[in-house]
Amino acid sequence: MSRQAVRPAGSTVRAAVLPLAVLLLAVLSGCAPAGGPAAGTTSAAGAGSGAPTGTITVFAAASLKATFTELAHTFEAGNPGTTVTLSFAGSSDLASQINQGAPADVFASADTAHMKKLQDAGLVDGTPRNFATNTLAIAVPPGNPAGISALKDLARPGVKLVVCAKQVPCGAAAAKVAGTAGISLAPVSEENAVTDVLGKVASGEADAGLVYGTDVRAAGAKVAGIEFPESQGAVNTYPIAGVASGRNKAAAQAFIALVTGAEGQKVLAGAGFGPGGQ
Repeated sequence: MSRQAVRPAGSTVRAAVLPLAVLLLAVLSGCAPAGGPAAGTTSAAGAGSGAPTGTITVFAAASLKATFTELAHTFEAGNPGTTVTLSFAGSSDLASQINQGAPADVFASADTAHMKKLQDAGLVDGTPRNFATNTLAIAVPPGNPAGISALKDLARPGVKLVVCAKQVPCGAAAAKVAGTAGISLAPVSEENAVTDVLGKVASGEADAGLVYGTDVRAAGAKVAGIEFPESQGAVNTYPIAGVASGRNKAAAQAFIALVTGAEGQKVLAGAGFGPGGQ
């Protein structure tokens, strides 16, 4: 008796199902939009677009208040879904707060010394970038009642002078220009931020104050400004960097890119800042 080959059980069913599955797959593929994923799937490009989102906290020197406020609005408008929280103070105070664990994503200092302290402590993310420079000017109340016209006039008896404290970048610059010029200054007040110096001059509490030229410009008619050649001996360089403990590094780097890029540099130059050299 001849032996017949035994067909495995279920083989007929599999043979029938396979063409049906191929047909169903073809129909579903035809329903998907041309060039895109089928309904219910997410494209790789959409999932990883890289656009910054969320909130960042920016610690910035007081002299950057006007420019960084403008740039924060620009950043938020260009990146829907982002929020920039700004904190302005003297660079020494801000560096101290970061060193003590204050939550910040970006730090912009009015000098390289305070940035280096954080960098040496391992609190800076990446390499800081120099984005602006600034020099001092003499601010006086409108009408200049004390008749100030030069740096040496600030040392006259009876002149009520206000400066930044020496640990603040504008205070260190003031001490440097006075020392180089051989002038002994006797301020009636030393402030922790350049904006506080400007405020005392604008209110008439002081006859003069040593502030940045950009602060005089930003104050408009509230004060008058006097430039002096000795200021070129103490040019402050402004660096910016991400904070190592920052929680939103992508948005932080995007904000830094705005500040150091063409748009940010245009805003800073319009406020009177010099180029940082980066």
